[in-house]
Amino acid sequence: MVTKSRASLPIRSEDEACCTPKKLKAREVAGYSPLLRVLADDTRLQIVALLASAGSELCVCDIESHFDLSQPTISHHLRALRDADVVTTERRGTWIYYSLNRARLDALQKLHATLTA
Repeated sequence: MVTKSRASLPIRSEDEACCTPKKLKAREVAGYSPLLRVLADDTRLQIVALLASAGSELCVCDIESHFDLSQPTISHHLRALRDADVVTTERRGTWIYYSLNRARLDALQKLHATLTA
């Protein structure tokens, strides 16, 4: 039984559910875990933000210069982002240039839409 309080908000009895939660199907969320896992690191999020603000590809040397971390540590994070298909690479001579894979990051918008639908 639902009654109204003075503030016009419904008051429900203890045995009444306030809403029916949406259960996501496995196919709706498949593939998001690796993406979220790789982005759940502060340094990787900073690298993604750096590439997003640059608007184009960045040389690995430019990425490294923005962090107070060793080169192997930055390389580790870039590899994790590359393995998760968050960034793409292009070798030019001895340098590697990184850019965001916008299609992969658009998956986050799809996930948000799925979760808020």
